[in-house]
Amino acid sequence: MTLFYLGIGAGLFMLGLHSLLLQQHLLRAIMAINIMGSGVFMVMVALARRGDATDPVLHALVVTGLVVAVSATAFALRLASGLLQRRKTPEGDA
Repeated sequence: MTLFYLGIGAGLFMLGLHSLLLQQHLLRAIMAINIMGSGVFMVMVALARRGDATDPVLHALVVTGLVVAVSATAFALRLASGLLQRRKTPEGDA
């Protein structure tokens, strides 16, 4: 079962990377980065369950990473929104 989750996590990462390299739209690029992060989190959770006992450090890192990912996504969306608003103003280069 661990190999299944490792494969799904790697697949999510590759899907996000492929989308990030091909997309020019800012919102889609932010979504691609989030998909890549989800793949990394899935791989970390799969690696935490490599034996009889689970590794609590990896689980703690995933929870911390989720909090950081949500914060970074909110910040990136705000930056993208500001950039879009700036492009639509009549002044342009202000």
